[in-house]
Amino acid sequence: MSARIITFGCRLNANESQAMAEHAEAARLDDAVIVNTCAVTGEAVRQARQAIRRARRDNPEARIIVTGCAAQTEPDRFAEMAEVDHVIGNAEKMQRATFERLSTGEAPRALVNDIMSVRETAGHMIADFGGRARAFVQIQNGCDHRCTFCIIPYGRGPSRSVPAGEVVRQIRTLVEQGYREVVLTGVDLTAYGADLPGDMTLGKLTRKILKLVPELPRLRISSIDTIEADGDLITAMAEEERLMPHLHLSLQAGDDMILKRMKRRHSRDDAVQFCAEMRRLRPDIAFGADIIAGFPTETEEMFANSLALVDDCGLSHLHVFPFSPRPGTPAARMPQLERQEIKARAQRLREKGQQALNDHLRGFAGRELEILMEQPQRGRAPQYAEVKLPEPQTPGEMVRARITDVRGGKLEGTLVA
Repeated sequence: MSARIITFGCRLNANESQAMAEHAEAARLDDAVIVNTCAVTGEAVRQARQAIRRARRDNPEARIIVTGCAAQTEPDRFAEMAEVDHVIGNAEKMQRATFERLSTGEAPRALVNDIMSVRETAGHMIADFGGRARAFVQIQNGCDHRCTFCIIPYGRGPSRSVPAGEVVRQIRTLVEQGYREVVLTGVDLTAYGADLPGDMTLGKLTRKILKLVPELPRLRISSIDTIEADGDLITAMAEEERLMPHLHLSLQAGDDMILKRMKRRHSRDDAVQFCAEMRRLRPDIAFGADIIAGFPTETEEMFANSLALVDDCGLSHLHVFPFSPRPGTPAARMPQLERQEIKARAQRLREKGQQALNDHLRGFAGRELEILMEQPQRGRAPQYAEVKLPEPQTPGEMVRARITDVRGGKLEGTLVA
């Protein structure tokens, strides 16, 4: 029995879980359950602890190994759990030697070093994504910013980039293995290249990938910070058809005072103008966004500005986070809203987001789209919308479909001969 991995959180964590699976298999670390945690909210930490207890109940003889951002920021809290055998840090989880020590019984109960001392991100070559149609490639890790609500820099360390040549080599290998779409992932993607020699940026990397790997049908960018989007990225989005017309934006709020208290680097107008300009350059683009509901000191008027941002930016895929105070962050010391009010505002944002998504999807009625199949009857359009087809297809194939209906937040279509 090979190691089982339970993953929480972002796409980067999913990427790293795959790398850990390879390390565990190479080290013959069998009969272990590895929980890759997330620290972005208190709820994420609670779910991880719940999963650890469940894993112990279901696997009484297995070794329980906990890693990820929550393990990095709160190692003692997890080490104190009776169900846990080992706690390893975010840097250690990417090292094959860690799993060899775990396999031979030489690893200490807690192996969590100072993440702020890490200066390199390994360009780990992942050979197999378990049959997924798309592959996630980590190009950056860590964050040098200090938003007042965010604990992630303390879990991920300083910003560091994978050299462009390594990124291109990995993507070329993945394409040779049959992957039709690659997603570039990181903690702070638009910081890519700042720590590398020369003048490398996310936009320049994107154009280099598309030029040097012409066989790649689809390249997708995950979450970006709009204020740091470089000119090459904007130009690439406008000109490169193989760069998917979908961006997920780290907006967090739609009120200038709240943005200032969050210590964000953009204003409300910056976000609105960015979306308007991108839509002018790429009319078919779709935007997702992270928005926090109930940040400390947020009034009803301030919250209304965040609600209005959905329409003003033309957002269609919302990730809504009820504010959760993270110990050690400045926002945890600010005047807090009542928990019920936070939940109510989050629900209103989700309802607004669902309405925006439905409106966005209805605009595809009658259109023909190229679909990348992820499951026999489900795939993704370039704008990231999920599409259901009546006839089974081979996962990983690309097909053309005409959109006939919208149901349950998904498009439905029929094959075009």
